[in-house]
Amino acid sequence: MSRLAAILYTVRDFTKTPAAIAQTLKKVKAIGYDHIELAGQGSIEPSELKKMVNDEGLNICSNHASLDRLRNDLDAVIEEHHLWECEHIAIGGLPKEDHNENGYKRFANEGSEIGWLLKKQGLTFSYHNHWMELETYDSKTGLDILFEESDPEVFFFEIDTCWLQFAGGDPSAWIKKMKGRQHLVHFKDMILPSTDKNETLEVGEGSLDFPSIIQACKAADIQWQIVEQDFCSGDPFHSIAKSYHNLRAMGIS
Repeated sequence: MSRLAAILYTVRDFTKTPAAIAQTLKKVKAIGYDHIELAGQGSIEPSELKKMVNDEGLNICSNHASLDRLRNDLDAVIEEHHLWECEHIAIGGLPKEDHNENGYKRFANEGSEIGWLLKKQGLTFSYHNHWMELETYDSKTGLDILFEESDPEVFFFEIDTCWLQFAGGDPSAWIKKMKGRQHLVHFKDMILPSTDKNETLEVGEGSLDFPSIIQACKAADIQWQIVEQDFCSGDPFHSIAKSYHNLRAMGIS
């Protein structure tokens, strides 16, 4: 069953200290969200964060970890996720120098190796796309390379619907194509076509066809549909609240 969550990255300016994180969690819960994805928050002890989350009756459904930590501090990352009872780990993309054919091929192999190590610990690894993964190399996109050359048993994807369509892709088609290789999907909106990456909008307020995207998620057995907005013109808490209510009106709970 698919469930709705909010990524803390949208409200990152309000999560710089442990006290601010605690207040943010209260606000997110008050909006109606029961599940969160971690990303962009300031430094906090994992056990302290776990207590805050529990106190608010929230659940950490997934976390964006840095690629550096997955490469160099994996045991600690695994321990944190077991503490949080959080099954899913994602990265937000690759360094700029790897945005090329060889870089994607190398990471299809490296990400698969990381995925196997996580699988042995009961965890999953996912790759979150932006727009650059739809650049083509000999008729194949970077996302194609990652999809085709990685191990389907352990290398999963966190499709960002908005950035896919920003780059000219069809989010619903990609979600259907990747059935069986996704647990997580990011929902955000934008008025397209656009060349301004700062004009992200609340879900349902832009050009993306979310009824079709939601149907694709159902067909692909997506577990978590996660609200994200990279840039908000006003109060980001108002933005994630609007996305929440719009999605509830579309039948997402």
